[in-house]
Amino acid sequence: MLEFLFSQYKNYPTYEIVLELTAIVFGLLSVWMAKKDNIWVFPTGIINTGIYTYLLWKWSLLGDMMINFYYVVMSFYGWYHWTRKKENVILFPIARMTASEKKMSTLLFVLTLLFVVAVYTIFDKFTHWTSYVDTLVTGIFFVGMWLMARRKIENWVLWIVGNVISIPMYFAKGYSFTSIQYLIFTIIAVFGYLEWKRTLQEKKV
Repeated sequence: MLEFLFSQYKNYPTYEIVLELTAIVFGLLSVWMAKKDNIWVFPTGIINTGIYTYLLWKWSLLGDMMINFYYVVMSFYGWYHWTRKKENVILFPIARMTASEKKMSTLLFVLTLLFVVAVYTIFDKFTHWTSYVDTLVTGIFFVGMWLMARRKIENWVLWIVGNVISIPMYFAKGYSFTSIQYLIFTIIAVFGYLEWKRTLQEKKV
């Protein structure tokens, strides 16, 4: 079973395997910190996504590469956004999406899809079914990251959907470690949603 899962790594450069494992460790830390509504979600996430930006470029998953670069940028934005306070009161606590944010999310999803399709078409990368899936996942994760930076509980729903789709995609591409990472991400995301939901309910009491 282990040989079946990880046999593809025998032809990989050692440094790529080390980088992937390092990124996974920081990725798991980042998702756990997000679950706990902890500001360390962002610095750990920056390390994770910075490494994956490079690796995904090497693996020719352009959509996911772009989203990881976007994660890096949005992590700095979220880091700033989460720390904003007025008289020691957090300005942007956990909340649900507003009507305007729903419209913005839809627009961001559509624009992301169009942009990634254009990139894949220009570079002639629609050569495998994973390229089409990567395009969809990129749109889902773009919106999810934007909502997380704004501390909206709905971000967890998008992470769960995107993670579930990513598990078979990365396995099919031969990146078993990353596929397992997304499986763990999915589990943590479910608990993250439940924990944030509990926080919202406590505020109403």
